[in-house]
This record gives sequence, structure tokens and C-alpha cells, in this order.
Amino acid sequence: MSKGGKEYRRLIAAFERIFGATIFFGTDTLTSKAKVVHRARFNFFSEARIWYNRTPDDRVLSQGFENTIVLSDEFFQEVIAHPIPTDLETVKLLAPSPAILDLFVWLSYRCFTAKRKESIPIFGPFGLVQQLGVVEYARPRKLREKLRQWLRTIRLVWPDCPAQISPDGCYLFVDHATAVLSSDRK
Repeated sequence: MSKGGKEYRRLIAAFERIFGATIFFGTDTLTSKAKVVHRARFNFFSEARIWYNRTPDDRVLSQGFENTIVLSDEFFQEVIAHPIPTDLETVKLLAPSPAILDLFVWLSYRCFTAKRKESIPIFGPFGLVQQLGVVEYARPRKLREKLRQWLRTIRLVWPDCPAQISPDGCYLFVDHATAVLSSDRK
């Protein structure tokens, strides 16, 4: 990636927002005797030292000037306890296309955890649009069009991807599958 321009500044700003983010999880349960509220929070990183170069001529001076990111213990334990089975080479390949990458990683996890064929609403409060955060597609027809394009691209790298858009365009069907390709299929 070039070290200047709009994309670079956006990447730096996004990284700094993630570093400063605290994730809050919570549940409200109503039992026969009382309402129970459970809240938890954690940060992604416990420490980060990032060197931003301003000119292409800047070199790393020594090992003390290397970028360092330390995951928080809670986040590290969560990642280790609940890995997302996805193909790293595919992630690298799709990295320049964030929307397709988001859908691929989401499908990797969703298909891996599916017990049988499931239908996920595309729209609505718990729909795919909300889960992926692609709310900028105000017209459902445009989003379906994009979703079909993204699925075609994903099938180029994951031919056995079981995701299908329902005939009426309201649901995405998924089934159990693993996105990690065996070495003989790569």
C-alpha cells in the first residue's frame, strides 16, 4: 500500500478507532423471580506502537522501531477459543475488496457453525444487511445485485460455497460447509 493519499489516511484512522474501541456485550434475562442483567467488556489491544512513515525514503532504523501490536488477554483468549475456520490465502486475495472479504469471512463462520440448511433474512433488524453493516445500499434491488456479484466472486475462490439467494430475494440460504481449502485444491 502506498504511504500517502486518502486510502492510507483512512486506514490509519480506522486502525486508531479500533485501538481505542471497547466492546460491550450484554444480555437481559427475565426469570420467574427477577430480571438479570449481565454486562461484559473488553478491548482488542492492550498496547500498540505504530510508526507511520511520511516519505518513501524512511527506513526502519533498528528493531526498536518495529511496529508492535499486543492483543489484550481477553481478546486473545476469545480468538483462540472460537477460531473462524477460513482460508488465509483467500483472505489475502480478497483483502483489496473489503465488502467481499466481509461476506466471505461471515459465510466461512456461518457455514461452519450451521447444522443444516438455514435461511438468513437479507433485510430487517437481524438480517444480513445489519450483520455486515452494508446499510448504504438503500434500495433492496441494488443490494441484491451487489450480493449476487459478491457471491460470484467468492465462488471463484470457494467453488463449494453453499450460499444461495432465495428466489424471492428476501433470504440467503446457507448450509454446513468449510471454507478452508485442502492443499491439493489450492
